[in-house]
Amino acid sequence: MKKRLEDCPFTTVILAMSADGKIADSSRSAARFGSLNDKNHLEQQVARVDGVLFGAGTLRAYGTTMRVMQPGLLDQRQQQGKLLQPIQILCSQFGEVDRQSPFFRQPVPRWLLTTAAGSDRWQLETAFERIVVAETTTGELDWWSAFQQFKQLGIGHLAILGGGELVASLLAEGLVNEFWLTVCPLILGGSDAPTPVEGAGFLQATAPRLELLEVKTLEQEVFLHYRVIQSGGFIERPN
Repeated sequence: MKKRLEDCPFTTVILAMSADGKIADSSRSAARFGSLNDKNHLEQQVARVDGVLFGAGTLRAYGTTMRVMQPGLLDQRQQQGKLLQPIQILCSQFGEVDRQSPFFRQPVPRWLLTTAAGSDRWQLETAFERIVVAETTTGELDWWSAFQQFKQLGIGHLAILGGGELVASLLAEGLVNEFWLTVCPLILGGSDAPTPVEGAGFLQATAPRLELLEVKTLEQEVFLHYRVIQSGGFIERPN
C-alpha cells in the first residue's frame, strides 16, 4: 500500500490544555476547564470538518461528542452541501464500548473504526451507520488504511479530539497536519495527568516540528494554531 498524504483527509487536532500542558487531571476525568470562548472555538472548528475522530477513552470520560449547535454554523454547513452534523467516528481497537452511553442517543451520524475482532462485537447492532475495519498483520489498527478509506468515503477534513494516545499514534505515522491548542489559565500537574501527546514520546532529534501560524488571545486563554512540518511538503487546509 502506497502511503501518500493526498490520499488521506486533512487532519486538525483540537485540544484544550492547562498552562502546564495537561489535557485532564490525574484521574482522567472530563476536562471542562475551558471557557465559553474555548467551547465556541471548538464548535467553530468542528463545523468546518466532514468528520470527527476520537478514542474510546475520550468517550468514556465525556459520554457524548461535540455537536454543531449554533444556527449560523448549521446554516453554513448546509450552504456548503455538508451533512448538518459531521460524521462522528469512534476509534476502538476491540470495539469495547458501553452501549448505554449517551453518545448513542445523540442525533449524529456514527461510525466505528476498529479491527475485525471489534467489528464482530457490533455485527448484530445498528448503533453505527458504518464500521470501518483497518487492521495490521499483528491485529492493531492500521491508520493509513483507515485514513485512505475515510478519504474514499468522502471525508476530506477530519478533526481529532483526543485523547493523547490517539494523537501520538497519528503523529508517529505522519498523519497530523495541524494543531489548534487552547492554553487555559490553570495548573493541573501530576505525572499521571495526560498530555496532548502520550505514548512513548519522541527523541529530540526526530521529534515532529511545528510552524506557528496564528496566535489569538481571548480574555484569559491563548489559542495557538500550528502546522506540522511534513517532509513531503504541506497539504493545504480545506476552506
